[in-house]
Amino acid sequence: MSLSKTEAKQLLERMIFDDQKAQQWVEDVWGITPILGDSAAKLYEAFEALIECCPEDKLDALLQTYLQEKMDS
Repeated sequence: MSLSKTEAKQLLERMIFDDQKAQQWVEDVWGITPILGDSAAKLYEAFEALIECCPEDKLDALLQTYLQEKMDS
């Protein structure tokens, strides 16, 4: 079953940020140290841009790979 871009993004966000909202994660990192917070914000911006430009089938394949790796470990 193929996932939509929105569904794939939500699942990837859960995998990366656990149950925390991505923006909250950036703010938490920023609270620890502004230098890492700046990097966290740039990382999240890059994540958003990659999600936008990546075709749904590629996102789905990437997600399936991560899920399979998680199940195998």
